[in-house]
Amino acid sequence: MEITQQRATVRDLDFAYLTCGEGPLALLWHGFPDTPNGWRPLMTALAEAGYRAVAPWARGYAPTAVPADGGSPIAAWVDDAIGFHEAFGGDEPAVLIGHDWGALMAYGAAGYAPERWRKLVVASVPPPAVIAAKLTQYDQVKSFWYQYVFLQPTAEGIVAADDLEFIRRLWGDWSPGYDASDDIGAVIEALREPAHLTAALHTYRSMYDMGLIPPQLIDRAMAVMTPPTQPTLYLHGASDGCVPGDPTAEVASVLAPGSSTRLLDGAGHFLQYERPKVVTDLVLDFLAD
Repeated sequence: MEITQQRATVRDLDFAYLTCGEGPLALLWHGFPDTPNGWRPLMTALAEAGYRAVAPWARGYAPTAVPADGGSPIAAWVDDAIGFHEAFGGDEPAVLIGHDWGALMAYGAAGYAPERWRKLVVASVPPPAVIAAKLTQYDQVKSFWYQYVFLQPTAEGIVAADDLEFIRRLWGDWSPGYDASDDIGAVIEALREPAHLTAALHTYRSMYDMGLIPPQLIDRAMAVMTPPTQPTLYLHGASDGCVPGDPTAEVASVLAPGSSTRLLDGAGHFLQYERPKVVTDLVLDFLAD
């Protein structure tokens, strides 16, 4: 199955996206700092299984446009996912797949518009209720140091220095032992221009300052906090340097019946790059069940 790159206007924003196959919508969403390229092996498999796989570059990540207000709150990502469902999925329940910020988007879209999504697959970031409990643990607070950098007015200069060496180092810390040399170039390109980098950092800034979220999207932001009611597959890398440890038991305790959690050995935060066959097999088995 051939993956093609196309463009569409969704929620008045020009999005670039990858697509493959025909059938019910499988919407895949990346996180930070990333692009949809990590979904390519899974997209091909989903297409062969009878899905239309669609994986956008999130708002603000080139070649998707920067919004007119320069921001990219997670509430807008939730609204974007609903917009993509309207544009590509119609009334048919779709499956929603998200990693990192894409996982938080999936929790929000599933909570705000549950009738649109049959099943969820989320990776590397647990539901907010689980993350909130981990924020009392030193190891997790230490791992989130970069977020406090992003809140500073000097963050753009720090992250952009030496051709975004900060981003390369995050990948190394979050997926230790993984050689990302074939992957990181596309990530750098997505964030190299100042407006795109600021949009990506805005997702973090608006998480800590609700005043940065447009009032009409507050309900989407609140939906992120609700554990999904749909059957959900949660995947986590055993060597994840961003969300360390094994959260699968805690995640399982807040998920709906029919859900499953898996800890992947030999994988860190960017597990769809590190263990593509394992991820693909787990996702296809879960969706077929």
